[in-house]
Amino acid sequence: MLEMRPDCERCGGDLPAAAGGAFICSFECTFCAACAEALDERCPNCGGELLDRPTRTGAALKKHPAAQERRFRG
Repeated sequence: MLEMRPDCERCGGDLPAAAGGAFICSFECTFCAACAEALDERCPNCGGELLDRPTRTGAALKKHPAAQERRFRG
C-alpha cells in the first residue's frame, strides 16, 4: 500500500491523497506536477522515473489514511 505522503519534497506544496497531481518514484518519493516537470520526471533522490500517483478516496482513505509526516526540508 502506498504511503500517500502529504507534500511535495521539493517545494512543500500540499498533495492531498484524494486529489490528483502528485508524482512518485518506486521508493514513494513524492513531488507535485510542477516540480516533477522541472525535474524532467526523474527523482532527484534515486534517479527513478516519476509517475502519476493514484488517488485514494472515500472508504479506502478512511480505512487507510494518508501519511502525516511532511518530507519538505526547505
